[in-house]
Amino acid sequence: MGRMTATPATNRPKRVLLAAPRGYCAGVDRAVIAVEKALEQYGAPIYVRHEIVHNKYVVQTLERKGAIFVDQATEVPPGNIVMFSAHGVAPTVHEEARQGRLATIDATCPLVTKVHKEAVRFAKEDFDILLIGHEGHEEVIGTSGEAPDHIQLVDGPEDVAKVEVRDPSRVVWLSQTTLSVDETMETVDALKEKFPQLISPPSDDICYATQNRQLAIKELAGDADLVIVVGSKNSSNSQRMVDVALQAGVPAAHLVDFASEIDEAWLEGVTTVGLSSGASVPDVLVQEVLEWLSERGYVDVEIVKTADESLTFSLPKELRRDLRAEAAGLVKE
Repeated sequence: MGRMTATPATNRPKRVLLAAPRGYCAGVDRAVIAVEKALEQYGAPIYVRHEIVHNKYVVQTLERKGAIFVDQATEVPPGNIVMFSAHGVAPTVHEEARQGRLATIDATCPLVTKVHKEAVRFAKEDFDILLIGHEGHEEVIGTSGEAPDHIQLVDGPEDVAKVEVRDPSRVVWLSQTTLSVDETMETVDALKEKFPQLISPPSDDICYATQNRQLAIKELAGDADLVIVVGSKNSSNSQRMVDVALQAGVPAAHLVDFASEIDEAWLEGVTTVGLSSGASVPDVLVQEVLEWLSERGYVDVEIVKTADESLTFSLPKELRRDLRAEAAGLVKE
Protein backbone atom coordinates (compact mmCIF):
# COMPACT_ATOMS: atom_id res chain seq x y z
CA MET A 1 0.00 0.00 0.00
CA GLY A 2 2.98 2.28 0.63
CA ARG A 3 3.51 2.76 -3.11
CA MET A 4 0.10 4.35 -3.82
CA THR A 5 0.30 7.99 -4.90
CA ALA A 6 -1.82 10.50 -6.76
CA THR A 7 0.98 11.08 -9.24
CA PRO A 8 0.77 8.82 -12.32
CA ALA A 9 3.73 6.42 -12.49
CA THR A 10 4.84 7.86 -15.83
CA ASN A 11 5.27 11.35 -14.28
CA ARG A 12 7.17 10.23 -11.21
CA PRO A 13 10.89 11.04 -11.29
CA LYS A 14 13.02 8.06 -12.22
CA ARG A 15 15.53 7.20 -9.53
CA VAL A 16 18.12 4.65 -8.40
CA LEU A 17 18.38 3.36 -4.84
CA LEU A 18 22.06 2.45 -4.46
CA ALA A 19 22.87 -0.04 -1.70
CA ALA A 20 25.62 0.59 0.81
CA PRO A 21 27.54 -1.47 1.65
CA ARG A 22 27.99 -3.30 -1.64
CA GLY A 23 30.84 -4.78 -3.67
CA TYR A 24 34.24 -5.89 -2.39
CA CYS A 25 34.50 -7.43 1.05
CA ALA A 26 37.74 -7.59 3.03
CA GLY A 27 38.47 -11.20 1.98
CA VAL A 28 38.05 -10.50 -1.73
CA ASP A 29 40.06 -7.27 -1.54
CA ARG A 30 42.89 -9.17 0.14
CA ALA A 31 42.82 -12.02 -2.42
CA VAL A 32 42.86 -9.74 -5.47
CA ILE A 33 45.65 -7.57 -4.04
CA ALA A 34 47.58 -10.75 -3.19
CA VAL A 35 47.60 -11.83 -6.87
CA GLU A 36 48.66 -8.35 -8.00
CA LYS A 37 51.44 -8.12 -5.38
CA ALA A 38 52.65 -11.65 -6.19
CA LEU A 39 52.92 -10.73 -9.89
CA GLU A 40 54.94 -7.62 -8.97
CA GLN A 41 57.13 -9.51 -6.50
CA TYR A 42 57.86 -12.73 -8.39
CA GLY A 43 56.91 -11.88 -11.98
CA ALA A 44 54.50 -13.72 -14.29
CA PRO A 45 53.20 -16.31 -14.41
CA ILE A 46 51.51 -16.78 -11.04
CA TYR A 47 49.26 -19.84 -11.11
CA VAL A 48 45.96 -19.62 -9.25
CA ARG A 49 43.95 -22.73 -8.41
CA HIS A 50 40.37 -21.99 -9.46
CA GLU A 51 39.11 -18.44 -9.84
CA ILE A 52 40.67 -16.25 -7.14
CA VAL A 53 37.16 -14.82 -6.59
CA HIS A 54 33.94 -15.56 -8.45
CA ASN A 55 33.89 -12.58 -10.79
CA LYS A 56 34.41 -12.69 -14.54
CA TYR A 57 35.82 -9.14 -14.85
CA VAL A 58 38.35 -9.62 -12.01
CA VAL A 59 39.57 -12.94 -13.44
CA GLN A 60 39.96 -11.50 -16.96
CA THR A 61 41.83 -8.44 -15.60
CA LEU A 62 44.28 -10.61 -13.63
CA GLU A 63 44.80 -12.92 -16.62
CA ARG A 64 45.90 -9.92 -18.67
CA LYS A 65 48.47 -9.12 -15.97
CA GLY A 66 49.93 -12.64 -16.07
CA ALA A 67 47.87 -14.80 -13.74
CA ILE A 68 47.08 -18.31 -15.02
CA PHE A 69 43.97 -19.96 -13.58
CA VAL A 70 44.02 -23.75 -13.34
CA ASP A 71 41.48 -26.30 -12.13
CA GLN A 72 43.97 -28.32 -10.07
CA ALA A 73 47.35 -27.74 -8.46
CA THR A 74 48.60 -30.83 -10.36
CA GLU A 75 48.39 -28.79 -13.60
CA VAL A 76 51.10 -26.37 -12.40
CA PRO A 77 54.65 -27.11 -13.64
CA PRO A 78 57.09 -27.97 -10.79
CA GLY A 79 59.02 -25.05 -9.31
CA ASN A 80 56.24 -22.52 -9.86
CA ILE A 81 54.04 -20.63 -7.43
CA VAL A 82 50.41 -21.61 -6.96
CA MET A 83 47.95 -19.42 -5.09
CA PHE A 84 44.85 -20.82 -3.42
CA SER A 85 41.67 -18.83 -3.91
CA ALA A 86 39.61 -16.95 -1.30
CA HIS A 87 37.21 -19.93 -1.08
CA GLY A 88 39.77 -22.19 0.61
CA VAL A 89 41.03 -25.69 -0.20
CA ALA A 90 41.08 -29.11 1.44
CA PRO A 91 44.30 -30.42 3.10
CA THR A 92 44.73 -32.86 0.18
CA VAL A 93 45.31 -29.86 -2.13
CA HIS A 94 48.15 -28.59 0.09
CA GLU A 95 49.63 -32.09 -0.11
CA GLU A 96 49.34 -32.12 -3.94
CA ALA A 97 51.24 -28.82 -4.05
CA ARG A 98 53.99 -30.22 -1.80
CA GLN A 99 54.35 -33.32 -3.95
CA GLY A 100 54.41 -31.19 -7.10
CA ARG A 101 57.26 -29.10 -5.60
CA LEU A 102 55.21 -25.94 -5.78
CA ALA A 103 55.58 -22.83 -3.65
CA THR A 104 52.16 -21.87 -2.28
CA ILE A 105 50.44 -18.65 -1.31
CA ASP A 106 47.22 -19.24 0.59
CA ALA A 107 44.70 -16.44 -0.08
CA THR A 108 41.83 -18.23 1.72
CA CYS A 109 39.56 -15.65 3.34
CA PRO A 110 40.23 -15.65 7.12
CA LEU A 111 36.47 -16.03 7.73
CA VAL A 112 36.52 -19.27 5.68
CA THR A 113 39.63 -20.40 7.57
CA LYS A 114 37.64 -19.91 10.79
CA VAL A 115 35.03 -22.43 9.54
CA HIS A 116 37.82 -24.87 8.57
CA LYS A 117 39.26 -24.64 12.10
CA GLU A 118 35.81 -25.22 13.61
CA ALA A 119 35.42 -28.33 11.43
CA VAL A 120 38.81 -29.70 12.55
CA ARG A 121 38.05 -29.01 16.23
CA PHE A 122 34.60 -30.61 16.21
CA ALA A 123 35.90 -33.62 14.25
CA LYS A 124 38.65 -34.13 16.87
CA GLU A 125 35.92 -34.14 19.51
CA ASP A 126 34.14 -36.79 17.41
CA PHE A 127 31.03 -34.76 16.60
CA ASP A 128 28.89 -35.34 13.52
CA ILE A 129 29.17 -32.06 11.57
CA LEU A 130 26.24 -30.93 9.44
CA LEU A 131 27.60 -28.46 6.89
CA ILE A 132 24.89 -26.22 5.44
CA GLY A 133 25.87 -25.20 1.92
CA HIS A 134 25.57 -25.76 -1.80
CA GLU A 135 26.84 -29.01 -3.27
CA GLY A 136 29.84 -28.54 -5.55
CA HIS A 137 30.69 -25.04 -4.32
CA GLU A 138 34.46 -24.64 -3.85
CA GLU A 139 34.11 -23.42 -0.29
CA VAL A 140 32.01 -26.47 0.66
CA ILE A 141 34.52 -28.84 -0.98
CA GLY A 142 37.38 -27.19 0.93
CA THR A 143 35.62 -27.28 4.33
CA SER A 144 34.39 -30.87 3.84
CA GLY A 145 37.95 -31.92 3.03
CA GLU A 146 39.10 -30.91 6.53
CA ALA A 147 37.13 -33.78 8.11
CA PRO A 148 35.48 -35.89 5.38
CA ASP A 149 34.57 -38.72 7.79
CA HIS A 150 32.66 -36.38 10.10
CA ILE A 151 31.00 -33.93 7.72
CA GLN A 152 27.79 -34.35 5.77
CA LEU A 153 26.32 -31.67 3.53
CA VAL A 154 22.83 -30.28 4.11
CA ASP A 155 21.77 -28.35 1.01
CA GLY A 156 18.68 -26.56 2.32
CA PRO A 157 15.69 -27.51 4.54
CA GLU A 158 14.50 -30.19 2.09
CA ASP A 159 17.73 -32.13 2.75
CA VAL A 160 17.09 -32.46 6.48
CA ALA A 161 14.85 -35.55 6.22
CA LYS A 162 17.70 -37.73 4.93
CA VAL A 163 20.28 -36.65 7.53
CA GLU A 164 21.39 -39.44 9.85
CA VAL A 165 23.85 -39.15 12.73
CA ARG A 166 25.60 -41.60 15.05
CA ASP A 167 24.72 -39.82 18.30
CA PRO A 168 22.01 -37.09 18.37
CA SER A 169 23.65 -35.56 21.45
CA ARG A 170 26.92 -34.92 19.57
CA VAL A 171 25.85 -32.97 16.50
CA VAL A 172 26.96 -29.49 15.40
CA TRP A 173 26.09 -27.36 12.38
CA LEU A 174 28.46 -25.18 10.37
CA SER A 175 27.77 -23.27 7.17
CA GLN A 176 29.19 -21.90 3.95
CA THR A 177 29.96 -18.19 4.51
CA THR A 178 27.98 -16.85 1.53
CA LEU A 179 24.46 -18.23 2.04
CA SER A 180 21.14 -16.50 2.48
CA VAL A 181 20.86 -15.69 6.18
CA ASP A 182 17.10 -16.40 6.29
CA GLU A 183 17.29 -19.68 4.36
CA THR A 184 20.17 -20.91 6.52
CA MET A 185 18.23 -20.27 9.71
CA GLU A 186 15.27 -22.10 8.15
CA THR A 187 17.56 -25.12 7.64
CA VAL A 188 18.94 -24.78 11.18
CA ASP A 189 15.39 -24.69 12.60
CA ALA A 190 14.50 -27.86 10.67
CA LEU A 191 17.68 -29.56 11.94
CA LYS A 192 16.92 -28.52 15.54
CA GLU A 193 13.48 -30.02 15.24
CA LYS A 194 15.06 -33.32 14.20
CA PHE A 195 18.04 -33.05 16.58
CA PRO A 196 16.99 -30.98 19.63
CA GLN A 197 20.53 -31.15 21.08
CA LEU A 198 22.10 -29.68 17.94
CA ILE A 199 24.99 -27.36 18.81
CA SER A 200 25.57 -24.06 16.98
CA PRO A 201 29.06 -22.83 16.00
CA PRO A 202 30.74 -20.47 18.50
CA SER A 203 30.03 -17.55 16.17
CA ASP A 204 27.89 -17.16 13.07
CA ASP A 205 29.60 -18.71 10.02
CA ILE A 206 27.83 -16.53 7.44
CA CYS A 207 30.26 -13.67 6.94
CA TYR A 208 29.59 -10.04 7.89
CA ALA A 209 29.73 -8.90 4.24
CA THR A 210 27.15 -11.45 3.07
CA GLN A 211 24.81 -10.41 5.89
CA ASN A 212 25.32 -6.67 5.32
CA ARG A 213 24.70 -6.90 1.56
CA GLN A 214 21.52 -8.93 2.08
CA LEU A 215 20.29 -6.45 4.70
CA ALA A 216 20.84 -3.50 2.33
CA ILE A 217 18.97 -5.32 -0.47
CA LYS A 218 16.04 -6.03 1.87
CA GLU A 219 15.95 -2.37 2.89
CA LEU A 220 15.71 -1.02 -0.67
CA ALA A 221 13.59 -3.85 -2.14
CA GLY A 222 10.40 -2.49 -0.52
CA ASP A 223 10.67 0.76 -2.49
CA ALA A 224 12.03 -0.62 -5.77
CA ASP A 225 10.14 -1.79 -8.87
CA LEU A 226 13.24 -3.61 -10.13
CA VAL A 227 16.48 -4.73 -8.47
CA ILE A 228 19.71 -5.19 -10.41
CA VAL A 229 22.58 -7.04 -8.70
CA VAL A 230 25.99 -6.81 -10.38
CA GLY A 231 27.78 -10.13 -10.01
CA SER A 232 28.71 -13.38 -11.74
CA LYS A 233 26.44 -16.41 -12.09
CA ASN A 234 28.90 -18.64 -10.17
CA SER A 235 29.02 -16.21 -7.24
CA SER A 236 26.95 -17.67 -4.42
CA ASN A 237 26.66 -14.42 -2.47
CA SER A 238 25.53 -12.50 -5.59
CA GLN A 239 22.91 -15.12 -6.45
CA ARG A 240 21.60 -15.00 -2.86
CA MET A 241 21.16 -11.21 -3.11
CA VAL A 242 18.77 -11.72 -6.05
CA ASP A 243 16.88 -14.35 -4.03
CA VAL A 244 16.65 -12.03 -1.01
CA ALA A 245 15.31 -9.17 -3.17
CA LEU A 246 12.57 -11.39 -4.61
CA GLN A 247 11.67 -12.75 -1.18
CA ALA A 248 11.44 -9.16 0.09
CA GLY A 249 8.72 -8.54 -2.49
CA VAL A 250 10.38 -6.69 -5.35
CA PRO A 251 8.49 -7.45 -8.61
CA ALA A 252 11.68 -8.34 -10.54
CA ALA A 253 15.37 -8.88 -9.78
CA HIS A 254 18.22 -9.76 -12.14
CA LEU A 255 21.92 -10.65 -11.90
CA VAL A 256 24.26 -9.13 -14.51
CA ASP A 257 28.03 -9.14 -14.96
CA PHE A 258 28.07 -5.95 -17.00
CA ALA A 259 25.76 -3.03 -17.86
CA SER A 260 25.60 -4.36 -21.42
CA GLU A 261 23.65 -7.40 -20.14
CA ILE A 262 20.72 -5.30 -18.89
CA ASP A 263 17.61 -5.75 -21.01
CA GLU A 264 15.84 -2.43 -21.69
CA ALA A 265 12.52 -4.29 -21.49
CA TRP A 266 13.15 -4.70 -17.72
CA LEU A 267 12.67 -0.94 -17.34
CA GLU A 268 9.13 -0.88 -18.69
CA GLY A 269 6.89 0.85 -16.12
CA VAL A 270 9.81 1.07 -13.67
CA THR A 271 10.39 4.33 -11.83
CA THR A 272 12.66 3.07 -9.02
CA VAL A 273 15.63 0.76 -9.64
CA GLY A 274 17.45 -0.81 -6.69
CA LEU A 275 21.13 -1.43 -7.41
CA SER A 276 23.79 -3.39 -5.54
CA SER A 277 26.72 -5.73 -6.18
CA GLY A 278 28.13 -8.96 -4.81
CA ALA A 279 31.14 -9.17 -2.50
CA SER A 280 33.55 -10.01 -5.36
CA VAL A 281 32.54 -7.12 -7.65
CA PRO A 282 34.75 -4.03 -8.24
CA ASP A 283 32.79 -0.77 -8.05
CA VAL A 284 33.77 0.26 -11.59
CA LEU A 285 31.11 -2.22 -12.83
CA VAL A 286 28.43 -0.60 -10.63
CA GLN A 287 29.43 2.85 -11.92
CA GLU A 288 28.95 1.59 -15.49
CA VAL A 289 25.42 0.44 -14.61
CA LEU A 290 24.71 3.85 -13.03
CA GLU A 291 25.86 5.53 -16.27
CA TRP A 292 23.71 3.17 -18.35
CA LEU A 293 20.65 3.95 -16.20
CA SER A 294 21.42 7.69 -16.24
CA GLU A 295 21.38 7.67 -20.06
CA ARG A 296 17.84 6.28 -19.79
CA GLY A 297 16.57 8.95 -17.41
CA TYR A 298 17.48 7.43 -14.02
CA VAL A 299 19.62 10.37 -12.88
CA ASP A 300 18.47 10.73 -9.28
CA VAL A 301 20.66 8.43 -7.12
CA GLU A 302 19.82 7.89 -3.46
CA ILE A 303 22.16 5.92 -1.19
CA VAL A 304 20.48 3.35 1.05
CA LYS A 305 23.00 2.78 3.83
CA THR A 306 22.46 0.01 6.39
CA ALA A 307 25.95 -0.60 7.80
CA ASP A 308 29.51 0.71 7.97
CA GLU A 309 32.34 -1.63 7.02
CA SER A 310 35.90 -1.00 8.11
CA LEU A 311 37.30 -4.54 8.41
CA THR A 312 40.55 -5.26 6.56
CA PHE A 313 42.75 -8.37 6.46
CA SER A 314 46.54 -8.48 6.13
CA LEU A 315 48.04 -10.16 3.07
CA PRO A 316 48.81 -13.93 3.10
CA LYS A 317 51.77 -14.68 5.39
CA GLU A 318 53.98 -16.11 2.59
CA LEU A 319 53.66 -12.87 0.63
CA ARG A 320 54.16 -10.65 3.70
CA ARG A 321 57.38 -12.52 4.52
CA ASP A 322 58.91 -11.94 1.05
CA LEU A 323 57.72 -8.33 0.82
CA ARG A 324 59.28 -7.63 4.24
CA ALA A 325 62.50 -9.36 3.20
CA GLU A 326 62.71 -7.24 0.07
CA ALA A 327 62.00 -4.08 2.03
CA ALA A 328 64.88 -5.01 4.35
CA GLY A 329 67.15 -5.47 1.34
CA LEU A 330 67.45 -9.23 1.80
CA VAL A 331 66.01 -10.23 -1.56
CA LYS A 332 68.66 -10.04 -4.26
CA GLU A 333 67.60 -8.53 -7.58
